[in-house]
Amino acid sequence: AHENTDLQPQPPPEEQNYGATATHVRQGPFVSVSRNDPAKRDYLIAAVLCYANLINFMDWFIVPGILLDLQKFFELSDGDTGLLQTVFILCYMLAAPIFGYLGDRYNRKIILGAGIFFWSGVTLGSSFISELYYWIFFLSRGLVGIGTASYSTIAPTIIADLFEEGRRTTMLSIFYIFIPVGSGLGYVLAAGMADITGDWHWAFRITPCMGGLALVLLILLVPRRTQRRTAAHRALSISGTIRVAAEKPGVQRTAKTTWCQDVISLAKNWSFVWSSLGLTAMAFVTGALGMWVPLFLYRAQVVQGVVSPCLQESCNSSNSLIFGGITIGTGILGVITGAEAARRLRKINNKADPLICATSMFVSALCLYIALMVAQTNILSTFIFIAFGELFLSVNWAVVTDILLYVVTPRRQSTAIALQILVSHLLGDAGSPYLIGIISNAIQAKNAYSFQWSFWSMQYSFIVCAFVGVFGGGFFLLTSFYIEEDRKEAER
Repeated sequence: AHENTDLQPQPPPEEQNYGATATHVRQGPFVSVSRNDPAKRDYLIAAVLCYANLINFMDWFIVPGILLDLQKFFELSDGDTGLLQTVFILCYMLAAPIFGYLGDRYNRKIILGAGIFFWSGVTLGSSFISELYYWIFFLSRGLVGIGTASYSTIAPTIIADLFEEGRRTTMLSIFYIFIPVGSGLGYVLAAGMADITGDWHWAFRITPCMGGLALVLLILLVPRRTQRRTAAHRALSISGTIRVAAEKPGVQRTAKTTWCQDVISLAKNWSFVWSSLGLTAMAFVTGALGMWVPLFLYRAQVVQGVVSPCLQESCNSSNSLIFGGITIGTGILGVITGAEAARRLRKINNKADPLICATSMFVSALCLYIALMVAQTNILSTFIFIAFGELFLSVNWAVVTDILLYVVTPRRQSTAIALQILVSHLLGDAGSPYLIGIISNAIQAKNAYSFQWSFWSMQYSFIVCAFVGVFGGGFFLLTSFYIEEDRKEAER
């Protein structure tokens, strides 16, 4: 059940009960194993994957961190500016199913390494593009999205294979903490480098160096073979030894299935379907917020007279720095809170996970709506309610992934994650930045240009996010109706 050391097709991994141990064992009736060395190795692998995830999302959110500079440099409207992030997400989501298919069948370490190398190189190259070739900059962001997809699709499945149920939730929580942390650091890095150097191009020259270090760590520290969980040999710990249960006579191995068969099977899994739609609503909201909040706050401050309109070559990036800090803090607290709440509430309610996600989506939508309404009069209150909105959104990250991992059999997990990425981004953050931008453009076009209407156009556009958040909560409520049955089915 090991991966091959090169890109050669491998036998399909067999299904196994959710939460089965990932301890490496030899096939035999009784095998003594050392608990310390494999455990240290597994945590080391997880640490490397978390570091790479950090860089992955730092690179993702460099563009929103210097959005005002980019908008001026390339002379982009709100609609064109939103399209910049949409191109990235579209390429990311279209590449995800391809890497999901490869991740279920080929060596995952090679795919991860190639992806890190690719997006690091493209990001570095994009820092040398002049204002005359804005279309090349758009193209470069799309290519970065392709490289990013190779990592986001495969890395969680490796962590899922390394740890059993209790530790798996903890390690996935740590892994997903680096989504908001990396996102926030992306804002901070972009704004900081633009302020220090006076040139936004330098913001794209740091993460490639960090990506190079991640690639070296991946090559040196992560084994060429990573254990996949199997159902035929479930590991049972007895008196310090591992006994491998023999296969029952007459039980056939799981037949190799095509990608289309896997997709059809997943489409019949209602917990997977509804939770993926809930994640789509989350992605819609976070994508719009991540792209436009610093610019929205800047326009609110201009209307209030707190700051002057940006007429200089390098614009004030303080909003990006503050928003980046908020994203980091609320992300860490939210992911930890969500994981701990799920761990405790599962003991008393088998439907705890989707109910936690639904509640957090409803509260987040309310907080974001209040933030929009008070933005013109009180910036501090706006920051506070945006922080609470992001906090409750972050509660769901690890919980949603954990739902997928125990309602989908292990041999379909990479494909399931890839499909979830495809759907959530196609209907979520691939379109939300562009949608907010074109709504803002349409409002501005019907009114004489002024700083007041520039702010109002963005404010009215953002209200869409509050309503989408409510729909997301409804999707998670629907998930709770099917979660117990689908989990039992995956265990069988």
